[in-house]
Amino acid sequence: MTSAHETLKTRNLQRPRRLRRLHSLRLLLKETRLSTSDFVYPIFVDARIRKREHIPSMPGIDRLALSELPIEVANLSELKIPAVLIFGLPEKKDSTGTEAYAANGIVQQAIHVIKKAVPQLIIISDVCLCQYTDHGHCGIVKNGVIDNDDTLEVLSKIAISHAKAGADIIGPSAMMDGQVRAIRNRLDENGLKDTAIMAYSAKFASSFYGPFREAAESAPLWGDRRTYQMDPSNRKEALREIAIDIQEGADIVMVKPALSYLDIISKAQSRFNTPLAAYNVSGEYSMIKAAGERGWIDENATMLEVLTSIKRAGADMIITYFAKDVAHQLHDDST
Repeated sequence: MTSAHETLKTRNLQRPRRLRRLHSLRLLLKETRLSTSDFVYPIFVDARIRKREHIPSMPGIDRLALSELPIEVANLSELKIPAVLIFGLPEKKDSTGTEAYAANGIVQQAIHVIKKAVPQLIIISDVCLCQYTDHGHCGIVKNGVIDNDDTLEVLSKIAISHAKAGADIIGPSAMMDGQVRAIRNRLDENGLKDTAIMAYSAKFASSFYGPFREAAESAPLWGDRRTYQMDPSNRKEALREIAIDIQEGADIVMVKPALSYLDIISKAQSRFNTPLAAYNVSGEYSMIKAAGERGWIDENATMLEVLTSIKRAGADMIITYFAKDVAHQLHDDST
């Protein structure tokens, strides 16, 4: 029997656990909900191959041949994943990345194939030079330095070629000053006003890009990218970069990577009204995959927790190599 003293002691006790005691209650009151419509799936298309090739450092992710794209995107459509982000690996590279804007370049061909196979799928094309240059840097090199303004002209040519091929959204990722303004102006001048721009606005010089650089064969042969990608310690600069891109005409802005920069995502969401993307990058993906394979963590639970944290921080859309995995998980949880 409860004594009068015990009743008095617990009378005003707050009991949030009341709302956690049943699964159905927890589901009813869930504040942040993942949906397949949140996700963009990155695809690597390789002009040199005729069948898919596994990427050793990214379990479950492959480089695809053009011929395999229809089946791949049909699968994505069935999973209700609304968009893809395309990265291309060309037949050959040179010092100025000319294959990046070739009319029959690998990304341009991939866009045609995808639009024919699944017309409703949103195509975002990455606009950069690192996969196409023989030195691996994201811009035009002059005297050992990345020339910002000469690079803008090349990025604009790439953007126009992608938009003419049918890309819905252009994603400039080179972190050159003025890249959004240059691309917006050139798109408009060429009658491509309806093509949107997703700016890689706050792209940090991160240690989490390693597996991607293997997948895209885009590691720089000398130096690093710290003169154009951002210092991981800088929050004010990130917000300044986002503000500049919005002013220059970005329709969507991005924070990349996601996990170590949740504070930037949160700040950007509270400060700006422009749609916000977050890139759950290759290193973040591969760490979870590796630990899951070794039995150190529950891979699916960790995946869902990570993606929920990115959305909870404020991302309106999440670019992630987990898109197919999480779509299957969400489907299983709903049945």
